Amino acid sequence: MSFIDRIYRSAKADNSYWNLAKTLFHTAVFWFVFLYYLPSWVFWGEGQLAIPHFQALPILGWVLFALFGTLGISSGITMSWIGKGTPLPTDCPNQLVIKGPYKIVRNPMAVAGIGQAICVGLITGSYMTIVYALSGAFFWHFAIRPSEERDLEKRFGADFINYKKKVWCWFPNIFTKK
Repeated sequence: MSFIDRIYRSAKADNSYWNLAKTLFHTAVFWFVFLYYLPSWVFWGEGQLAIPHFQALPILGWVLFALFGTLGISSGITMSWIGKGTPLPTDCPNQLVIKGPYKIVRNPMAVAGIGQAICVGLITGSYMTIVYALSGAFFWHFAIRPSEERDLEKRFGADFINYKKKVWCWFPNIFTKK
């Protein structure tokens, strides 16, 4: 059992408002660190290495950023309210969440975060920020997702297995997975 497998614990608080407050705080910290601070360093590094930029697409980037942000926030609210927990592995939901955004994609918060990071690249015209975002997707898919899904299977059993068979991880499926 890896270190990551050992950190998953169900939320103790049964207060949905408290879970929502923790989720919104977590979202704000995530946005600052992964969508502002680290991309700023990537952008700075590009300048230091004289890596060319592309023509920024700020309007498209901001519109998509807002849409992905809405997905992320609505996913967090759904996780807090229906799941009675938070997205953090140390404060996991107590109920399997398969409603709202989770009905069409298994981890809408990861989709939202990666999408927003790509949008930062579009806004700044930074190739390396887009590479940074895609690297985050790769890392999440291969390093985090497997342990998260093992934990979900252990806690929710056949319900999670059936959900996993019906709903894709990264791409929305409006009806069911074939």
